[in-house]
Amino acid sequence: MNPELGLFALILATCLALLQSVVPLVGSYTGRLRWMSAGRSLATGQFIFTLLSFSCLVYAFLTDDFSVKYVASNSNSLLPSIYKFTATWGGHEGSLLLWILTLTGWGQVVALRSDKLPPELGARVLSVLGMVSVGFLLFILVTSNPFERLLPFPVQDGNDLNPLLQDLGMIIHPPMLYMGYVGFAVAFAFAIAALMGGQLDSAWSRWARPWTTVAWCFLTAGIALGSWWAYYELGWGGWWFWDPVENASLMPWLSGTALIHSLAVTEKRGLFKSWTLLLAIATFSLSLFGTFLVRSGVLTSVHAFASDPERGLFILAYLVLVVGASLTLFAFKAPEIRSKITFSLLSRETLILVNNVLLVTSCATVLLGTMFPLLVDALDLGMISVGPPYFNTLFVPMAMMLAFALGIGMMLNWKKGTVSWLVQQLRWIFLASVIGGVAFGFMYGDKFVISEALAIGLVIWVVLAILKDMYNKTRNASNLFAGLKKLKPSYYGMQLAHFGIAVTFVGAAMSTGYSLQKDIRMNPGDTVELGEYAFRFDGVKEIQGANYMANAGIISIFKDQKKVTVLYPEKRVYKVKGMPMTEAGIDGGFTRDLYVALGEPLGEGSWAVRLHIKPFVRFLWLGAMFMALGGLLAVSDKRYRVRLKKKAGIRSKTAKGKIAGKAVAGGRA
Repeated sequence: MNPELGLFALILATCLALLQSVVPLVGSYTGRLRWMSAGRSLATGQFIFTLLSFSCLVYAFLTDDFSVKYVASNSNSLLPSIYKFTATWGGHEGSLLLWILTLTGWGQVVALRSDKLPPELGARVLSVLGMVSVGFLLFILVTSNPFERLLPFPVQDGNDLNPLLQDLGMIIHPPMLYMGYVGFAVAFAFAIAALMGGQLDSAWSRWARPWTTVAWCFLTAGIALGSWWAYYELGWGGWWFWDPVENASLMPWLSGTALIHSLAVTEKRGLFKSWTLLLAIATFSLSLFGTFLVRSGVLTSVHAFASDPERGLFILAYLVLVVGASLTLFAFKAPEIRSKITFSLLSRETLILVNNVLLVTSCATVLLGTMFPLLVDALDLGMISVGPPYFNTLFVPMAMMLAFALGIGMMLNWKKGTVSWLVQQLRWIFLASVIGGVAFGFMYGDKFVISEALAIGLVIWVVLAILKDMYNKTRNASNLFAGLKKLKPSYYGMQLAHFGIAVTFVGAAMSTGYSLQKDIRMNPGDTVELGEYAFRFDGVKEIQGANYMANAGIISIFKDQKKVTVLYPEKRVYKVKGMPMTEAGIDGGFTRDLYVALGEPLGEGSWAVRLHIKPFVRFLWLGAMFMALGGLLAVSDKRYRVRLKKKAGIRSKTAKGKIAGKAVAGGRA
C-alpha cells in the first residue's frame, strides 16, 4: 500500500495547489482577509503531502520494492543503501518529484515569512507559487507517475542505478541545483504579484531581493558541485564541457546574477523597474527551459533524464503558457511604470547597467550556441556541432569585460561621479594590474600566453579595487579595526562574492592555459616524465566492490626523486549493467592537482594511462564557494532584515486598515 499512499498524497497536494492558486488571489481582490490568509495553510498542506509522497518513494527504494516500475528501473538489491536513497532522484520521475518537493518547500518558507508582507502581496505571491506547482504536479501525475506498479508480475531484481550516478556527489548536487532553479520561482512570484496588484514601486524589489540572493547562492553551489563531479567522475580531466545540460544551469545563473544587481538598483534608487521585472520573468523562464532540455529527449547527454516526446510536449506547452502569460501581463502593466529619477553617465547605476547588458548578452550567446544545432536538426537542414571553440571565443571576452567593469563600478558613487575622482582612484590600480599581468606571463610557464596574462591582470584589477574600496570606507575611522567593524555584513558579502569571481578567474586561466597532459601506453615498471613529476606504473590490482569489480592501477609519483604520493585510478565494471566506468586517481593540492585516469588494457600487462597536471584547478570551486558564502553573508545582514521588517510592518498595518474598511463597507465579517 506504500506506493498507493504516495500517489494519493500527490493527488491531495495537487488539489491543495489548485485551491492555493485561486483562493488567496480572489481574496486579495475582494478584500477577504481569511481567504488571503488561507494561502499560508494551503501552502503548508501542499508541502506536507508532497513530503509524504517523496518519503513513500524513498521507502520503496530502501525496501527494494521492485513491484514499483521506477524502483525496478533505477535500483538493485546489491546497491549500497546510500545509493538506494540517492537513486530516488536518479531518474526522470523521482527527480521531478524532488523538484516539486523543493518547490513546495520554498512555498512553505514563503508562507511562514508572508506575515511580514502586506496581505494582498503575500496572498498573490502564494497564489502564483500555487499556479507553478499545479503545472508540475499535473506533469508528474499525467506523464511521469513514479508509483506505477509492475503487477501482477513484479521483477525479482532491479536494473540498477546508472553507474555514473553511484557517487557521493549525487547526494548533494541535484538537491542543491534544484534549490537554486526552483528558488527563482519566488522572485518570479513576487514580480507577477506586483504586476497583478499594480504595486510597481520599488517595494516589491525589497521583498524579492533576499529570496533571489539565496536562490542564486544555491544555484552557484549546485553548478560548482556539478563541475567538480564531472572533473573527478568522468575521467577526462576537464571541469566544463559546454554540454547542453551544463548550459541549461548556466543560463539562469547568468540571468539571475543580472537580476540581483538590478534589484539592488531598483530598491536603492527606484530605477530599472521594468527591466528588473523582465529579468525576474526571464530567469525563471530559463529555469523552466532547462527542465525542458533535460526531460524532452531533444538532446543526448550524461545529465539528461527522459526521452519521451509526450513529456517533452507537456513541459514545452507549460513553458509557453508561463512565458506567454507573464509577458502578456507585463505588456499590459509595464506602461504604468514611470521613473523620474535621473543619473549621470558616470555613476554606479551606469556600470550596473553595463554589468546587466554583458550578463544578458553572455546568456543569449550560450542560448544560441545550445539551441542552434537543435533547430538545424529540427528543420532537417543537417547535423552541426557547436562546441567549446564557439563558446570560448564569445563568452570569455565578455567575462573579461565584466571583470573590468566590476573594478570601475566599485569606485563610483550612486547618481553621479566625476572623471577626475575615477582617474585618481584607479590609475595606480590599472598600472599595477598591467605590470602584474605582463610579469606573470613572462615568469610563469615556458611561454608567454596573452590570454592568461590578461586574465591574471584582471584578477589583480578586481582584488586591488576591492581593497581600495574598503580603504575608502574606513580611512576616516580612528583605526583600521574600528573602520572594518563599522562595515555591514551586506558589504562584506558583496565583496566576498566579487573576490570569489577573481579566484574563479585564477582557476579557469591557470588550468586552461598551463595544464599538462599525456596519453600513453605503460607497462609495469615504466616511468614517464611530465613537468616536474615522474609517474611510475607499478601494475594493477583487482578490487571487489559491493556491486562492481575493478582493476586499480598503482601509480607512484615522484618529484626530485622523492615519492610524493601513490594514486589508484580504477577501471570498474558494474555487475548488473556490465557498464565500464573510470574512477580517476587525484592527488589534490592548493596549487596543483595530479590526476591519473586508467584507460583500456592493451595486452601483455600494459594499459592506456592518461596523466594530467592541473595548476590551481581547485580555485574554480573555491571561488564558487566564496561567491555562495558572500551571497548568504549579505542576506544575513541584521540591519537589512530589521529595515525590511519595519517597512513590512508599516505597509501591513496600512493594508489591513484598507481591507477592514472594505469589509465594513461591503457588510462582510
